[in-house]
Amino acid sequence: MTLILSNDDVSKLLTMPECIECLEDAYRELGAGRGVSRTRSDSITPTTREDGLYSLKSMDGVIPKLGVSAVRINSDIITWPKIGNTMRRVKSPAAPGGRYVGLVLLFSTATGEPLAIMPDGVMQRIRVGATNGLGVKYMARADASSIGILGSGWQAGTQLSAACHVRKITRIRCFSPSKTNREKFCLEMTAELGIEVTPVDSAEAAIAQADVVMCATNTVDAVFFEPWLEPGMHLTSIKRPEVDEKAVAACDRVAIHTQDSKPILTATRDLDIPEYGEERGWGLAAGLDFNTLPTLPQLIAGEISGRASPEEKTCFLNNLGLGYQFAAAGAVVYRRAKELGFGHDLPTDWFTEDVHP
Repeated sequence: MTLILSNDDVSKLLTMPECIECLEDAYRELGAGRGVSRTRSDSITPTTREDGLYSLKSMDGVIPKLGVSAVRINSDIITWPKIGNTMRRVKSPAAPGGRYVGLVLLFSTATGEPLAIMPDGVMQRIRVGATNGLGVKYMARADASSIGILGSGWQAGTQLSAACHVRKITRIRCFSPSKTNREKFCLEMTAELGIEVTPVDSAEAAIAQADVVMCATNTVDAVFFEPWLEPGMHLTSIKRPEVDEKAVAACDRVAIHTQDSKPILTATRDLDIPEYGEERGWGLAAGLDFNTLPTLPQLIAGEISGRASPEEKTCFLNNLGLGYQFAAAGAVVYRRAKELGFGHDLPTDWFTEDVHP
């Protein structure tokens, strides 16, 4: 039988500590060359909507140790509105009922059969937080106790949750352009974390004297700049464009998620894709040589050190997501779902065939 799960199921089955633990082990496998991850692929074309484009995104990975592989697929309508001083990348809920389309397919490496199918939304949010949490664990000062976060949207909450799991955090300040959004976010996160999360009126006020600075936005322009760096600070981002290239260069140590510098892009001829412009999105930080920067798996494997002194300025760029993460997190979700009786079983025959493909 093939298990069908919902986002609500995933939210109950995958905790932040479990996701951090499973990713940490999976990255050791990846660093040792036993795990396999394919570069994200984006196929982009026009759509019927004049202010947006259609994007088919896929990424996959295999973890032989766990006996699973996973494919993440997104079928999206993307827009790039200007909000405040920055351009944002915004997915439109254009599917019937005002919904998004993102799926994770989990397979067995023993038989090839589909083990489970689930939405990607909750899982992807937790795995991004867990990844940056591991960056904090291996690169931030051991006594780091304060966070400044830029952003109050969907990704920001799990960034804080992960950081608070790996460090004893006592103070958090948050800035985002919308006063209403940041105040609501701070109230919610204060209740969730049991730590006061304070809304402030500027990015500078959020990050001043913060031990850890977290960028958690959907911008395709930089939101953190070199003059804001302070000795001992650890800087982290959920996407490459958030941190200005000069700020990255000014850090004493920099690690990245993967040495893939950007997705594999296939697009309609002469299509104008805002996030592929020279001055924003994937065009930012073009001067960084990703082939020479160490990766998170190397940090976890102990091949390099994340920090040599309390005064060093460190940076972790979560520059590109990995399908591999969905295999690791998906394995946890599937195992716990089977143990606890979550989800709905469908005949595996519906997803297999007796005709040679």
